[in-house]
Amino acid sequence: MKNIKIIFHVDMDSFYSSVETAVDTKLKGLPVVVGSDPMNGEGRGVVSTCSYEAREYGIHSAMPISKAYRLCPNAVYLRVNMPLYKKVSANIMDILRSYSSKFQQVSVDEAYLDVTDLVSDFDAAADLALKIKEEVHLKEGITCSIGLAPNKSIAKIASDYQKPDGLTVVRPEDVRSFLFPLDVSRISGVGKKTSSLLNGIGIRTIGDLAGYDVQALRERFGKFGLVMHQLANGLDDRSVMERGDVKSISKEDTFDRDTSDMDLVENVIDTLSENVHTSLLKKKYLFKTVTIKVRLEDFTTYTRAKTLGAYSSDLSAIKRTSKILLQEFRGRGKLRLVGVGVTKLDKMDEKQTRLTDFF
Repeated sequence: MKNIKIIFHVDMDSFYSSVETAVDTKLKGLPVVVGSDPMNGEGRGVVSTCSYEAREYGIHSAMPISKAYRLCPNAVYLRVNMPLYKKVSANIMDILRSYSSKFQQVSVDEAYLDVTDLVSDFDAAADLALKIKEEVHLKEGITCSIGLAPNKSIAKIASDYQKPDGLTVVRPEDVRSFLFPLDVSRISGVGKKTSSLLNGIGIRTIGDLAGYDVQALRERFGKFGLVMHQLANGLDDRSVMERGDVKSISKEDTFDRDTSDMDLVENVIDTLSENVHTSLLKKKYLFKTVTIKVRLEDFTTYTRAKTLGAYSSDLSAIKRTSKILLQEFRGRGKLRLVGVGVTKLDKMDEKQTRLTDFF
């Protein structure tokens, strides 16, 4: 059975708020919301993340901060402290890299590990996962949840299955019994709008999707219909690897509800830009082109790009250029998704890397 992979998806629990609580232990047990200033319910920004105590009030990431304030005015509201989160993230990723050379960081707070060649079976892999969780908590004071499975997509679903501080093991023989009862929205890339469309044709669970006619899915959803069908059947042959030659760095977010509130969209763009910038510095790249991706409520998707006059690592240039590109879509209807990216990358010299760390 050595041809079966053993993949970890490691996901920090409520990362920003957990870091804040680790730094200030008086916040432990309190509803903590990290994001824009709520301004007594008049703020125009969004929630970046929140503690699990805050989630009990119905607060979640990307929610307008004004709504979060209405739900829980007595929560602790903190502004985003990216230099702190980047520092803790770097420490955690160094810990994870020490466990496997087959490592792939996918965001500031999550990564994949391929431990196939390091352990004899899934029981030994579970022991290794517990060791990772213990080291992260001991050294950084925060918890993580780990999904352990035969491929990346199942591991990612599993890491979210028992949050916070969870460990979910999905052995090859248990793939169908684990996946099939779950709501179809558990599949990566299936947001509320896609879920609604799938529900409309009788698909509510991953099992329903796995058994649905693949040609009908392709006709309705294009190539993504085939991808969804494969993932629902537990098929994913993607490898865990950090690409040595990075062509682009991008992040995107699907709104809980389609929106025409451009102030909200711009605040999300700011957050995405910060995440892109974190990856850019971590990988030590300069960029020359900024791109945005916009998906409208009818699923029509557009990309727009602007090339700067010189290579840069400036966060403000990403934010400013993204918002300029966004202007084309004012008044075009409601937006379902927005993404920010940088391309035309060039490796930094070491003396170039640190100037923008504090901006």
